[in-house]
Formats: sequence, C-alpha cells, structure tokens
Amino acid sequence: MFIPKIYKSEDYNLMKEIIRENSFALLISSVDKVRATHSMMMLNEDDPENNYIETHISKANPQAKTIKNGDEVLCDFLGAHAYISSSWYDHINVSTWNYEAVQIYGKVEIMNQEELYSHLDKLTSKYEQAQQCPMMVKDMGKEFVEKEMKGAFGLKVIPTEIFIKQKLSQNRKEHDFENIISNLENGDENGKQIAAKMQQLKK
Repeated sequence: MFIPKIYKSEDYNLMKEIIRENSFALLISSVDKVRATHSMMMLNEDDPENNYIETHISKANPQAKTIKNGDEVLCDFLGAHAYISSSWYDHINVSTWNYEAVQIYGKVEIMNQEELYSHLDKLTSKYEQAQQCPMMVKDMGKEFVEKEMKGAFGLKVIPTEIFIKQKLSQNRKEHDFENIISNLENGDENGKQIAAKMQQLKK
C-alpha cells in the first residue's frame, strides 16, 4: 500500500479499531497465482507481545489448496471511507477519497483442529451475542461442529509488516478542512464516520 508520509500512522490502537470494526476483509495470496477471498478475520490479542490474525476459508476454495505453512499472505482491511468533492474547496482542485485502511503481511500457520474449534467458538460468540436468541458453538453440539469443521481451512497470520493509512485531508488548509467536515456531516453514514474521524484529528 502506497502511504505518503502525511497519511502514515503508527497508532496500533487505531489498527485494532479498524480490524475490529471491519473484520470482513480480504485474504490475498500469490503462491501459484494471485488469489483473494473475503473472509471473517479476528485479531488474536491473548498475548499482547505476539498478536496475530486468525481466519478460515472453505477447504473447497482453490486458495486453501495452495496455501502452506510459512507462505506469505496479505490481509487487507478497509475502514471508514468517503468521497471528497472538489466543490468543497475554495479553489480549483481534484476530487479525492478519504479513508482508513490496514494491510498486514504475514506468515501462515495452519490451525490444528483444537485451534480451529477455538477460533470458530470466538468468532461465533463475537457476532451471536447481539442476537435475540444467540446460538453459540457449545449449543450446537461438539459432534455437529466437528463434522462442519471438516470443510473449513483455518489459518493464523503472523505479522511481518504492518501498514496503517489514515487519509483524512491532513494536507488541506483549515478553511477547506472545516468545509469538508461540514459537507460530510450532511452526507451518508460513511461520510459521517469520516467527519468524526477528522474531528478527532483536531483534538
């Protein structure tokens, strides 16, 4: 990911926030050819010194059939994003896009059965707890879950490089910056999210 210095962030709390709120991300590999799969990802924070990404895809997916232990993959997370109209500036310029993103390169460790079961349990708990009648993994019965697990390919991604980008009009003068916020606040939900992020930069 190309990151001009002005947009580069080393805020790992921001990274965690982007991953937490945008977990449906792209798993990209290039073992035999470039392949990409949208999948649910979680940041494992059990050991603060050794965080890693965990995810799973279908074993029937051609990508799963090519990935081996030690291979390098890329996890790509797109956070809040919104169109920025050139009409919001007090001078002629080009339109652009404001956004937050995280890209993590890492080495693959294929999960064993116990790790995969734990991963599915945590993932299900994260999204089921808000449901009116939550259906947790433990409620499904171990025999059923283990049968379903036969079709899943679980992997951990141990980070080797982390890139955090926060492009929020930091290169604009104050008047234009404020005008962008004002227009975004009157837009859709994505625009409101970016406006709130820009407001935080002022603090």
